[in-house]
Amino acid sequence: MDFFLQLAVSGLVIGSVYSLVALGFVLIYKSSDAINMAQGEFLLVGTYICLTLITTYNVPFIPALLLTLVFSAALGFLIERLVLRPFIGEPVISMIMATIGLASLMAGIIHVIWGFETRVYPPIFSQEPIKFGAIVISPIYLWSLVIVLVLLVLFTLFFKFSKMGVAMRATADDQQAALSMGISVKAVFAITWAISAIVSSVGGVLLGNINGVNSSLALIGLKVLPVALLGGLDSIPGAIVGGFIIGLLESLAGGYLDPLVGGGLKDVVPFFVLVLILMFKPYGLFGKREIERV
Repeated sequence: MDFFLQLAVSGLVIGSVYSLVALGFVLIYKSSDAINMAQGEFLLVGTYICLTLITTYNVPFIPALLLTLVFSAALGFLIERLVLRPFIGEPVISMIMATIGLASLMAGIIHVIWGFETRVYPPIFSQEPIKFGAIVISPIYLWSLVIVLVLLVLFTLFFKFSKMGVAMRATADDQQAALSMGISVKAVFAITWAISAIVSSVGGVLLGNINGVNSSLALIGLKVLPVALLGGLDSIPGAIVGGFIIGLLESLAGGYLDPLVGGGLKDVVPFFVLVLILMFKPYGLFGKREIERV
C-alpha cells in the first residue's frame, strides 16, 4: 500500500502539470477550433528563458519566473498577430498546418541557441524530503502540485467571472454572435494565445526543475494532447481531470508493469486507456457532443 501511495502522489504531481499544459490546448481549440501543435515548443522556450535568466544573469527564481511569463505572453501575442491571424476565416486545417510549421521553426531556433545537451536548474527548493508516514515526497513535487492547483483555480475563476473570460467563452461558443455583441474576436484570439504560452511556460519550468531541461521536453506537448482529448477538447474541467488520470496511469504503469516487461509500458498504457474511453465517449469525458441536423 505504501508503494501504491508513493506512485499515486508522483502521478498526481506530474498529472497536475499535464493539466496545466493541456489547458493551453483547450483554450485555443475553444476559441478557434484549431489544435496548437507548437504547444511543446512554447513550453521549451519558457523553460530555457527562465533557466538562462537564473544561471547566466543570476536573477532570483521568482523574478526570473515573472520575467519568463511576461516574455511568454509577448511571444504568444506576437505569433498570433504575425503568423496565425491571417488564417482567421480559413479552413481549420490551414491553421493546424501553420502551427506544425511554427513548431519546426521554433525547434530549430531553440537548438541553435541552446543546443541539445541536458541542463539542470540550480537547487531552488529545499532538498530535504518531506515525510508523511511511509510516504516520502520531494519538496519540488509538493510545490509543483500546490502551484499548479492554485493556477488552475485562478484560471477557472477568470474564465467564469471576469469580463474577458466571459468574452472568451462567448467567442468559443459562437464567433458571429460574439462579434454582433461588440466583442473583439481578434483580441480574444490574441489573449488566448498569450495565456496558452504562459501556462506552457509554467509547466515547463516545473518539469525542468524535476527532470532537467533538453530538447526532448518539447515532446510533452504531444504527450499532453491525449490529456486534452481524454477530458474533452472543449472542456476546461476535462483538461484538469484528464491530466490527473494520465499522470496516475503513467506512474502506476511505471511502478507495476515496467519491471515485468523491461520498461516501455509507462508511456504506452495511457494511450491504450485513451483509445478505450474514446470508443465509448468520442467527445471525451466532459466534451460537448455536437449533433448536426439536416
